[in-house]
Amino acid sequence: MSNERKLLELKEKIEKAQLGGGKKRIDRQHERGKLTARERVDLLLDENSFEEIDMFKTHECSDFGMEKKKILGDGVVTGYGSINGRLVFVYSFDFTVLGGSLSKTVAEKIVKVQELSAKNGAPLIGINDSGGARVQEGVDALAGYTDIFRNNILYSGVVPQISAIVGPCAGGAVYSPALTDFIFMVKNTSYMFLTGPRVVKSVTHEDVTKEELGGAVTHATKSGVTHFAFDDEKALFNGIRELMDYLPQNNTEEPEIKDTDDPVDRVDEELNYIIPDEPHRAYDMKKIINSILDNGEFLEVQPLYAKNMVVGFGRLNGRSVGVVANQPKSLAGVIDVKASNKAARFVRFCDAFNIPLLTFEDVPGFMPGTDQEFRGIIKHGAKLLYAYAEATVPKITVITRKGYGGAFCVMNSRNLRGDLSLAWPSAEIAVMGPKGASGIIFRHEIKDADDPDKKLQEKIKEYRDKFANPYVAASKGIIDEVIEPKLTRYKLIKSLEMLNNKRDDLPPKKHGNIPL
Repeated sequence: MSNERKLLELKEKIEKAQLGGGKKRIDRQHERGKLTARERVDLLLDENSFEEIDMFKTHECSDFGMEKKKILGDGVVTGYGSINGRLVFVYSFDFTVLGGSLSKTVAEKIVKVQELSAKNGAPLIGINDSGGARVQEGVDALAGYTDIFRNNILYSGVVPQISAIVGPCAGGAVYSPALTDFIFMVKNTSYMFLTGPRVVKSVTHEDVTKEELGGAVTHATKSGVTHFAFDDEKALFNGIRELMDYLPQNNTEEPEIKDTDDPVDRVDEELNYIIPDEPHRAYDMKKIINSILDNGEFLEVQPLYAKNMVVGFGRLNGRSVGVVANQPKSLAGVIDVKASNKAARFVRFCDAFNIPLLTFEDVPGFMPGTDQEFRGIIKHGAKLLYAYAEATVPKITVITRKGYGGAFCVMNSRNLRGDLSLAWPSAEIAVMGPKGASGIIFRHEIKDADDPDKKLQEKIKEYRDKFANPYVAASKGIIDEVIEPKLTRYKLIKSLEMLNNKRDDLPPKKHGNIPL
């Protein structure tokens, strides 16, 4: 065969492979409002940066007539490219090829890019649109899934791993995304669940749709499984690109420092007046966060889940930071089971990838009641405690108002290896709120008074005058500095500069036993 003929054969094979399951199936994919595997990769990556791997690899199954259904590349597109000029590895399930089902070959292709990702210290992004395990291959498909799960676990905390759910993801297939750092979903066209509506109906007799059971809105608001939900695929891939901007390539690097035109010494006079005079009145903690971060840019993570706790990414003087904050606008900012889990996992991610942590605190305590106690608030709250204490990145806390009881300890307190604790003049740091404390400390005086209610109010004022300020804690070194609110941005930037070369470690051990 002549060289010209060989080149022509190569071109024909490439064209055939790029068609996946063929034009009819591609058209059907578009009719469902979905993109193809390669269209998704092109949307995600920098223009013309994608280099495909294993384009010609095919499955090896010959049972049930599968030998007649061999398609170049099988059910997944794999390779590497760049996002904003930085190397990333990617795999994208191809629903036009046997419903994107996972075969031994598909698993081998994914495992290969997982390993390349880890060896080269570059993020891995998986795009999921799959009917699940290829039933014709039986245990080989199950073993393939397990190989993928194993690598998700081994490379957790080594390189950032991100999952995009842009179609079905059901059964065992959900565990690979669940093991990654962030999950992105599309409303109305993607879903995740272990058992589908039919099985649910037969076992529990519940009538539920795919969207209700495992759609993007469900997982963004009720389960907390997904971190971001978007209206369409284009917005989703733009969202991944935005997130990547805050992250380093791997656990040995730090996030890139961006140039910013936002002055270090910029002040916001409104911060001096944002805390209401009435201690029980709510305010929006996100206004404080946006005011302090560079250009008011804050990428909130899980914005629709556990709204009493706010987590997300921003920058201070161009440096990427992770933000954890109580939200007085929701449940008065108390910590409950969902908030504990949300914040603990975010703290551990930031620590794994060298992203400094800023904590904004206004917390009256943990959520009381039988519901929370029976669901294990003790155990779940301990996760957040564990995550903060274990983290070795720079950790700074700003107490804006309440810091009561065990919740004060949990929110990156000085004694939890926090590096700096700053407080606004409005900060109140105590074992409990003035009313509860007064009822205990002065109970005999109140009980014996002619007017117990009046005496209680007097004692509440007495307690508040003594503890409803940060100066007692500052006198003991538990608070490092009381600052004027409008100077918070400047103080945080200077603190991060001071902590730039921080070194901290943990006692030698295989690993700790986080209270799961």
